[in-house]
Amino acid sequence: MFIEFLSVAKRKDSFESVVMDHLRKNGAYWGLTTLDLLGKLDTVNADEAISWIMKCQHKSCYASAGPFQQAIDVLDIDKVATCILPYMLSTKLFPLHWEMWGEVDTRFSYIAVCYLSILHCLDKINVEKAVSYILSCKNLDGGFGCTPGGESHAQQIFCGVGALAITGSLHHVYKDPLGWCECEWQVKSGGLNGRHEKLPDICYSWWVLSSLIMIERVHWIDKEKLVKFILDCQDVENGGISDRPDDVVDVFRTYC
Repeated sequence: MFIEFLSVAKRKDSFESVVMDHLRKNGAYWGLTTLDLLGKLDTVNADEAISWIMKCQHKSCYASAGPFQQAIDVLDIDKVATCILPYMLSTKLFPLHWEMWGEVDTRFSYIAVCYLSILHCLDKINVEKAVSYILSCKNLDGGFGCTPGGESHAQQIFCGVGALAITGSLHHVYKDPLGWCECEWQVKSGGLNGRHEKLPDICYSWWVLSSLIMIERVHWIDKEKLVKFILDCQDVENGGISDRPDDVVDVFRTYC
């Protein structure tokens, strides 16, 4: 069922495929990663997937390295790594902005650190400044916001903690306060939300659990209740997982 659900991206003439075209590359990553976790990656034509991903490249930079390791071999790694440099703002720290609009967010810092690490090119940036900027977004509750002073949120915590883990800087994290901050986001249904008063969502299971694992505090939540919540979000007839029980499934939540 899951395999059939995840193949929807190949149905180019379907309504779902057309309206989600702007997320097709994201969906390719979520879907292919899910298939890999299920041990079913061999159901996809790797050459076809890599060829399509390479068509997403920009004239001055590549949009995505794709989920297949062998795709790295067809990349100009130095060009891919260098394309992040124009997005670094000229400040004493290391905020990254998004395209011509200049939006600053710790998500972009995580993305840069993550893919540069995959390409073994972290030396392209000043890692110390990157860490300093991320730490400037840390709050008193131990969490992280989009920018300095921003509200703590599960997604931003994942990005902050993830970037610090990649750079070997987790010793800067207040692990106990952060662990309690995230554990308090588990609601009665067993699901997790991303900040207080929000509804639970499967995606926060990924953000929160990943962070708790990195800071070694995952045993602080009720894992059995969380597993039940996730399984209740399955579409047992057609495959896939939704944000909450009885909602419409999507590739992103299925990946999470």
